[in-house]
Amino acid sequence: MAVPKRRTPKAKQQHRRSHHHVGLPQIVRDRASGGWKMNHTAGAERDRKGRLVADQVDTTTNDV
Repeated sequence: MAVPKRRTPKAKQQHRRSHHHVGLPQIVRDRASGGWKMNHTAGAERDRKGRLVADQVDTTTNDV
């Protein structure tokens, strides 16, 4: 098994990992609902094709 001859200095590790940061999500205003949504998505109330999910939900309940 290969073992490094010396430990890597902290400065070299930090320099190598300088681009390993988390970027902010692209949030835009949804024109259909007026709320906020992730960019390039259909939105929270819509399916992947852009149709309203509320139209597809059966509103009848079977209470016993």
